[in-house]
Parts: sequence; structure tokens; C-alpha cells
Amino acid sequence: MASAGPVRKPEDPKQPAFLELFFDLVYVFALIQVTHLLIDNLTWWSAFEALVLFLALWWIWVGTAWLTDQFDPQHPSVQLYVILVMLGILLMAIVVPDGLAGHGIFFSLVYLAISFGRGIFIVITARGTKLPERALRAAFWAALSAIFWITGGFTHGWTRGVLWLVALGVDYVSAAFRWPTPGLGRAPGWELAIAETHLAERYRQVFIVALGEIVLTMGLTFSDGDFAGFTFDRTTVLVLSFASTALIWRLYIYRAGAQLGPAIAASPHPHRLSQQASYLHMVMVAGVILTAVGFTLIIEHPTSQAPPAWIAGITGGPALFLAGRSGFEHLVFGRVTRPRVIGIVVLAGISPVVVFMPPEIASAAATLVLAVVAGLDTLHHRRHPPRVPARAN
Repeated sequence: MASAGPVRKPEDPKQPAFLELFFDLVYVFALIQVTHLLIDNLTWWSAFEALVLFLALWWIWVGTAWLTDQFDPQHPSVQLYVILVMLGILLMAIVVPDGLAGHGIFFSLVYLAISFGRGIFIVITARGTKLPERALRAAFWAALSAIFWITGGFTHGWTRGVLWLVALGVDYVSAAFRWPTPGLGRAPGWELAIAETHLAERYRQVFIVALGEIVLTMGLTFSDGDFAGFTFDRTTVLVLSFASTALIWRLYIYRAGAQLGPAIAASPHPHRLSQQASYLHMVMVAGVILTAVGFTLIIEHPTSQAPPAWIAGITGGPALFLAGRSGFEHLVFGRVTRPRVIGIVVLAGISPVVVFMPPEIASAAATLVLAVVAGLDTLHHRRHPPRVPARAN
């Protein structure tokens, strides 16, 4: 049952609404588009393009997740806003394959419409609370980043990429420092109350959606119109890719992934911890995308020896995920278990070797590393059960 007003009340349900799951299903299309941008041409340039576009799309997801944490997603006005954001993400994702070459002003204007639309929505619907002040602070910094977004929209290539990266830096850094604004100052920590159960579940959902993107991309590649059949090489890589996906899920959800909500509740600075969690999930999702790229390229183009860039996806993707997961574990428990760090080192160490081997061997090696890390991690946690630090008084 919807609450009387759009602002979330303490008694409102803390679990994400079906609308938010619907939102994530649209967001998975954006992740697939970023993945295909890399699959179509895996170079340093396309990696830079994908990074900029992914950071923009991720920030929209974070902003929407935080809005539905403050507002009741069952309220009609909130539902209308979220559906409009979904349309905006769909439109932005459609032009992602063009990278930084075309439709720049369209992409930037949709991004800005979502950013400023969020502020307008908050000011209109949250009168009588402190939320409009926070929206005004955010709008000040959004206006500053808009200069770089619009200027970049009218340029091309590296110039556009650098300008948009600066714009994203303004958005990310200003939020990290709670939007310090002339005349208003920074948003006080007590003003940034959150529903820890809701936000923790939203982070878990988007990560599971990213894993689903791997399965969907590789499955469609394996069974496309030029279906090459269940050859030994392609089938082996498909099975290994699925095993890696399952292991990444296991490594994510075990302990820290399931304890984020209690960690936020116990933290003396819940907003800061939640914000750091969003950045670390961004790193983990980026690792998942890179993993999908590496495996998909090998399935799509069976070869006796894969280019180094493909192997970078096979080993670099899991390593990037483990790096983000290690930071996430430290965030939740205040420590990092050795197996995860060892896994990163081993993946980095085998990369120069497996690049000269058949791609099936590289895939098997990366999957084996993940399996060993998962096994050692389970043994370590059984011997030394981690505990969420108690809230400081």
C-alpha cells in the first residue's frame, strides 16, 4: 500500500519494489551495449570510450537507487519519475555503440535531463523536509558539470572523452564531499539518513543483473545466426565462462555481500559507507563486463591463439572483480582475506604466460584461480568467522 506522501517513512517497507527490479532489467541493456562496444573493437581507444560511458550510466543508476531510498517507490509520482529515467537510460544505451564518435550532444542532454530532473522532482515533492536543500546543493555542482557535458557534446574523439571525464569527476567528487556549496555549505551527515536494508539489496540486485549480462551475452553469441555448433573448443569456453560466472557470484555473496545491510546499520557514518559501497560495486561490475568481453570474443571467434587484448579480458576481468571485492570486504569487515589478494597476484602473473597458449587454456586457468580463491576463502572464513564492527558511540 502506498504511503500518504512520496517521502519514505520509517514504517514503509525496506525491501526494493518490483519497479526497481524493472528498472534493473532496463539497465542490463545498457550494460550489454557497453560490453558490445568493447567486443566490436577491443582497443585502448574503445576501452576509454567504454569507461566514460559506463561511468555516466553507473552514476544514473546510483542516483536513482538513492532517490528510491529516500522516496517511496510505491507512490505514483516516484513511479512516474523512475519510468522516465528508465526511458532516458534506454535512449542513452541505444547510442552507446557509437562510442564518443556520434550523438554526443544527444547523450549529454539526456544525462543532464535526468540529473536536473531528479533535483526538480525532489524540490517539488519533498517540501517541508531537508531534501530540497540537498537537491539545490547537487544542482549547483550539476550546473558546473553541465558546462563540460555540453561542450563535450559538440566535440569529438579524445576531446569529448576528456571533457566528459572531467564532468563525471565533478559529479563523483562533489557527491563524495557531500556537495559543498556557497551559502549552503556541505550536506550534514545526519541529513543523509538511509534505509540500509533497501540500499544493500539494491547493490546486490544490480550485481546479479551484471552477472546475468554475462550469461545473456555469451548465450546469444553461442547460438547466433551463424551457429557453428557444439564444437569442442566453443563448448569448453562456454562451460568455463558459466563456471566463472557462478564462482564470481559465490565470491561476491559469501559473507560480505550478505552483510552489507548490517554493516551500514552499525557504521557511525552510514552514508559514507553506502557511498563507498557504490564505488566498489562499480569496480566489481566493470570487472564482470570485462570478463564477459574476454569469454565472448573467444566463443565468437574460435582461434588457436587469442590476441593479448582478449586474454586481458579473461584474466583482467576476474582480477578487477577481486580487487573491488577485496575493498568491499574491507569496507564491511575492516579486513581483507589473503586468498583474494593472492588470486589477483596469480591472475596478473599468469597473464604473460597464457597469452601464448590456446584460449581454452587461458579460460581454464582463470576459472581455476577463481575456484581456488573461493575454496580457500570458505576455509578461511570457517576458521576465522568475520564480524561486522559494532557501531561506535
